[in-house]
Amino acid sequence: MGRLTARRPVLRLGADGTQRRRPDSLAVEEPLELRVDGKPLSVTMRTPGHDVELAHGFLLTEGVIGSAEDLAAARYCDSVDAEGRNTYNVLDVALAPGVEPPDTSLERNFYTTSSCGVCGKASLDAVKLKSRFSPAGDPVRVPWSTVGTLPDRLREAQRVFDSTGGLHAAGLFRADGGLIVAREDVGRHNAVDKVLGHALLAGGIPAAGTVLMVSGRASFELVQKAVMAGVPVLAAVSAPSSLAAELAAEAGMTLVGFLRDGTGNVYTGSQRIEV
Repeated sequence: MGRLTARRPVLRLGADGTQRRRPDSLAVEEPLELRVDGKPLSVTMRTPGHDVELAHGFLLTEGVIGSAEDLAAARYCDSVDAEGRNTYNVLDVALAPGVEPPDTSLERNFYTTSSCGVCGKASLDAVKLKSRFSPAGDPVRVPWSTVGTLPDRLREAQRVFDSTGGLHAAGLFRADGGLIVAREDVGRHNAVDKVLGHALLAGGIPAAGTVLMVSGRASFELVQKAVMAGVPVLAAVSAPSSLAAELAAEAGMTLVGFLRDGTGNVYTGSQRIEV
């Protein structure tokens, strides 16, 4: 179901003027329309695969659900190609009885790019959602020597990246560095949603005692998603934004940026890092 990579002919040009035509592998990017009880909620550009995890993670981090039991069913529907085959690009989820439907004021205006999930929100008030699983009281402590190994451990789990070079990754780790789950996607926020959706389905939310490692920068939205899942430590190989650091401090989360080659900056929550 769903293609992860696609082949395309390219003209390879060398520094010495050589030319060579050959096929190249690209990461697939396709739209996924998420419906809740038959009503469109959001469209995101994603790498196909783990769509049910993506839906669970998205609805968790939007504050719609708090457990796997809050969703009664998920099914692909109403999306066929010219030959009548299912494209698996429309996913309809059914809320369990008693679960409140999404507040329409929080909708993403039905479109989210793969690079930015939060930019479709109507206002900043709409993105400052209150978490059911605050990480502030999480007592976990993580050795810096363990944190420093996480970028390489995440990279080892990026199987599709090896053939395309075009995917973000997110991984959820235990405090001892053990990998719980890793996911890849063209959208960094989708990769995080898939990881958190997996944790939700496995009964691992709130994600106490864990570290969420991401392959890119730490944006406001990624911090928000981690807070909504109760993740106490978020680490990124690149920089956080100022708003991301502010939210992490406000939520009592540990935020690490520029984590490369065993070095990094701890922006908030340094009490959880054992040096």
